[in-house]
Amino acid sequence: MLKTKDLSYWYTDKNDALFKDVNLEFEAGKSYAIVGQSGSGKTTLVSLLAGLDKPRAGAIEFDGQDIAKIGLPNFRRRDVSIVFQAYNLFTYMTALENLMSALAITGGKHKNDREYARSMLRKLGLTEEQIGKNVQKLSGGQQQRVAIARTMVCDAPLVVADEPTGNLDEDNTKEVIGLFQNIAHEQNKCVIIVTHEPDVAAQCDVVLRLAHHEFTVEK
Repeated sequence: MLKTKDLSYWYTDKNDALFKDVNLEFEAGKSYAIVGQSGSGKTTLVSLLAGLDKPRAGAIEFDGQDIAKIGLPNFRRRDVSIVFQAYNLFTYMTALENLMSALAITGGKHKNDREYARSMLRKLGLTEEQIGKNVQKLSGGQQQRVAIARTMVCDAPLVVADEPTGNLDEDNTKEVIGLFQNIAHEQNKCVIIVTHEPDVAAQCDVVLRLAHHEFTVEK
């Protein structure tokens, strides 16, 4: 589904690259954890894979086509759902309205299906009262759940998440990672998660560790 070809990224000095000539493949139906020390370049890689940034060298292909030729805005709108570490919710909307907006923007098969959106929010533990609240009145953990639910309701075949369990307790973390696994295995999507939590990485099908500017596959 997704492939990097000699992918490289640096800030100002080519000789001080975060990573260089990276060749990775990501398949539908699997979940991937990207791990590594803080500042190693994990989030940068995910930004590239999600079409939020451009590589300095090399290419990223989605279903055999360079995403630069697809057009990064088109790729993000049609093919990728993203869970940001900072949530990136519409702060003037309720939890439900955030999901409905995502469905309208992406034009998925559940567009205008309010009950489907409600059911996803309930599945992630929000009450009816919280579903109808402005997201600014929800706790950080609840906002995180809304962000994850927003990703889950859309039809994009690629799901990218940056520290999606950062504000959740142990029980909710297990539940959320279980839901991501269901998305990968039951909906045949490719799920890529950046995490610093070993327990989260251990639940994914494949672990990619970034160290010393190179990636290694751990399982």
